[in-house]
Amino acid sequence: MFITDSETLAVFCTALQGVPYLAVDTEFVRERTYFPVLCLVQVAHGGHAAVIDALAPGIDLAPLWALLTDRGIVKVIHAATQDLEIFLQHTGQVPAPVFDTQIAATVCDLGEQPGYARLVESILGIHVDKASQVTDWSLRPLTDRQLEYALADVVHLCPVYEKIQDRLQQSGRAAWVAEDMHELLDPRRYRVEPREAWRRVKLRRPKRRMLSVLRELCAWREETAMARDLPRSWVLKDEAIVEIAQNMPTTRDALLRVRKLAAGNARGPDGDAILAAVARGLACPPEAMPVLPEAAAAPTGHENLVALLQALLRVRSEEHGVAMRMLATREDLDLLATEEAPDIPCLHGWRRRLFGDEALLLRSGRLGLTGRAGGVEVFEIAPD
Repeated sequence: MFITDSETLAVFCTALQGVPYLAVDTEFVRERTYFPVLCLVQVAHGGHAAVIDALAPGIDLAPLWALLTDRGIVKVIHAATQDLEIFLQHTGQVPAPVFDTQIAATVCDLGEQPGYARLVESILGIHVDKASQVTDWSLRPLTDRQLEYALADVVHLCPVYEKIQDRLQQSGRAAWVAEDMHELLDPRRYRVEPREAWRRVKLRRPKRRMLSVLRELCAWREETAMARDLPRSWVLKDEAIVEIAQNMPTTRDALLRVRKLAAGNARGPDGDAILAAVARGLACPPEAMPVLPEAAAAPTGHENLVALLQALLRVRSEEHGVAMRMLATREDLDLLATEEAPDIPCLHGWRRRLFGDEALLLRSGRLGLTGRAGGVEVFEIAPD
C-alpha cells in the first residue's frame, strides 16, 4: 500500500492500534539542509504494510505520530539512530519502546553490526535488492522499484524481529540488550548543543583565548545553520572557522583577509555576526574559557597485555556467539591494560560476567591462555 492522503492514513493507523510491535523505517534526504527532510515512513505488522508519503500535499501525519509514540507498541527499527532523530524532530519525543535489530543481532551470533540485507539473508534466506538505496527520495513520482525497496525494509523486518526475539528468549539474553535499547531513548543522543559544537573543530596548538573564540564561532554557525536549515559548511566552512579563531580579526578589513571566507559574506550581515562572535570570545573572562584536557602521553609497553586480552575476548566472543565489539572495544582493552579501575561497559552487567571478570583475572596474572588442539584454552592460575 502506498499512502498519499490523510483519510487512508487514518484508516491504516486505526487498524494497527493495539498491535504488540511495528516494524518501522524511513527514507530521507539531508544533503542541502541541516535537518533531515523526511520523505517516506514505512510501517508493517502482520498483514498490514504501507509506504507513507510524508511529502504528499496536505497529508496529516498526526495519526502516524500518535501510533509511533504509543508506549504500548514496540517500534522495531534496524540501525535506529537516524530514524529516531527524525521522529524526535517531528514529535518532540523518542518513540519508546524501541528494539534495534542491529544491536540485538550482535548477541545472537549474527556478526558485527550486520546490515539489513545481510541480516534478512542470514535469518530468512531472502535476498534484498539494495539498488535503490542511494536515490533521491524527495523526487516525485516514485518508481515501482523504489516503492518495492522501501516496503521490503519493513516487511522482512517483522519475521527477522520475531526470530531474533525467539533466540534471545531461548538463550536467556533478552535482558542483555534491554539496557542498550533503553540508552537509545535518551533525547540528548540526537540533539546538538551549539556551545559544544567547537569540540568537533580541531586547532593546532590552541591557546585558551583561541578556544574561546572558536566556541563562539561554532555556536553562531550551529544556531544559524539550524535557523536557516542549511548544512553547517554552507554557513561557514571549518577551514574559515580555524583561520578566524587563529587570527581573531576585530575589524572588517582584517576579516576580509580571511582566505576561506567569501568577501561578500565578510561585508554582509554574516560578517557582522562573525566579528561579534570574535568579540564575545575575546571578552570571555579567563575562568570561563574552554579548557582542552591535557593530551596524555600515548601508553606504551602494554601492547602484549592487550594482545592477551584480545585473545581472551575472541575466545569468549566465539564461545557465546556475541560480536567482539559488543563485549569490548580496542579502546576498552587499552584502558583495561593501563588503568586500575576504568569505567567501561565490559566491567558492568552481563559483559562483565562474560568477559570483564576474566579480563581482570588475566591482567592480575591469575588467568592464563594456552594453545590446544588448534585453538586457545583459558585456564586459572593457582595463587602462590
